Amino acid sequence: MDEFSRQMVATLLLSLRIAPLLAFSQPFTLMRVPAMVRLILSISLAGWLVAANPQATWHHVADASLPILAASELMLGIALALPLQLAFAALLTAGRAIDIQAGYGLAVLVDPTTRTQMPLVGTLFAYVGAALFFAIGGGGDLLGAWAASVEQTPLGGAAIGRDPGVLIDFMGAAFLLAIGLAGIVLLVLFLLDLAVAFLSRTLPQMNVLLLGFQVKALATLMLLPVAFAVSGAIFVRLLRTALETMARLG
Repeated sequence: MDEFSRQMVATLLLSLRIAPLLAFSQPFTLMRVPAMVRLILSISLAGWLVAANPQATWHHVADASLPILAASELMLGIALALPLQLAFAALLTAGRAIDIQAGYGLAVLVDPTTRTQMPLVGTLFAYVGAALFFAIGGGGDLLGAWAASVEQTPLGGAAIGRDPGVLIDFMGAAFLLAIGLAGIVLLVLFLLDLAVAFLSRTLPQMNVLLLGFQVKALATLMLLPVAFAVSGAIFVRLLRTALETMARLG
């Protein structure tokens, strides 16, 4: 196999490290993008990394069989995609908690990309997180994480992570930060539930269920902009932690 052929094979193999994140992780799945565009982007980024790191990429192609190299890169790509998936899963979970508390539990949105149901408020959290991800330069950080991954784990290195506890620690931190994002809304809704409960004791003839839904729905609509405005730092902290965890897993 000549040098050019080894570079092409290395590019295709390294694209397996990039493709899982672009194909399955938010924020890239929030908008419907043709699969061919994702594939071309993955191969292009892989070619850039191969050209920048010849010693860690195509020089290793002749040292192992192609199926082993492909399996190694795919496993590592899945591991690198997990932090962002967990971060946005935490945002969706926090939004779902608000949905249930505010009476929006039956209101769901259909994601045309994954063809799954998404919580109403959780979708707002996810889109705000996606906007902040690109606003803080998350795309450049992803490129840096992939480049660091190639340097730390050469092609076919089969190292999914330096420490298995890194992902577990991040999972706990991600859901804690996501609940912190929704904390002000959940607290106000809980206080409204207590107020309606006291009213039901003093005015038993009142339709408490109907009143509670109306009050909490209005309160949620008024509080969500406030929560987004005051929680920007927590959004950024969650996304930055995800990117740092991704770099550590590489």
